[in-house]
Amino acid sequence: MDVVIVDDEPAARRTVRECCEREPDLRVIGEFGEPRAALEAIRSQRPHVVFLDIQMDSMSGMALARALDPEHLPLIVFVTAYDHYALEAFEVSAVDYLLKPFDDARFRETMVRVRRRHQTEGSFDRQGALAALLEQLERGARLQADAQPRVLAEAGSRMHMLDVSQVEVVEADRNYVRLTIGREIFHARSTLQQAEKSFQTQPMLRISRSCLVNMSHVKEISRTPRGDFILVVAGGTTVTSSEGYREPVRHYLERLKLAPA
Repeated sequence: MDVVIVDDEPAARRTVRECCEREPDLRVIGEFGEPRAALEAIRSQRPHVVFLDIQMDSMSGMALARALDPEHLPLIVFVTAYDHYALEAFEVSAVDYLLKPFDDARFRETMVRVRRRHQTEGSFDRQGALAALLEQLERGARLQADAQPRVLAEAGSRMHMLDVSQVEVVEADRNYVRLTIGREIFHARSTLQQAEKSFQTQPMLRISRSCLVNMSHVKEISRTPRGDFILVVAGGTTVTSSEGYREPVRHYLERLKLAPA
């Protein structure tokens, strides 16, 4: 079976590739860290199996899966570090998944099911299973976001309950994230990826590997001579996009422009 691997973390792609190389009936024909390039390759090469990271920076695995041709839908194995609510959705679905980190035994167990599905399922079966899973994942994400409109963070020696809608910038800071509200700085013990889930109700834009900006607070945008974006939020904080996020930021801003009359 021909395989395509899609994950924006090189180490994660290498782990899947090495597992595939130990299976005599698998042939890796593509490996992608950029979801849009992966989407084009999947459409043109039509692999039998796609190992797909569900949470990537520029395009989620769910969005990529929805964009695939339903008439030529490959077998999808979602590779995920998701938490409890999402794992429940995977457990009751007919779509396979691998929970990071996984070992050879777990990979082989998944491949037993994938081979069985390859022999017995048609494209219509896959469409139904994928649609049901995506609907359940998105419902769970909405419920989780609605249940956590506030976050607990520290400033000085005190803990504060912050309304997520007031947070202007979220930045990675070693084992913490730094939350900016106006001129005030708060810290919470979290990874940036975890913080991103807590802010799902907000129009958060990742402008670098270490920075999220709440676009509802951006008041001014300019560009550096190199073409990176400089964003100024309402409280006066200035942040700059990195080269690797230049195109996703540009695409996001293009969608905000008014159409010509």
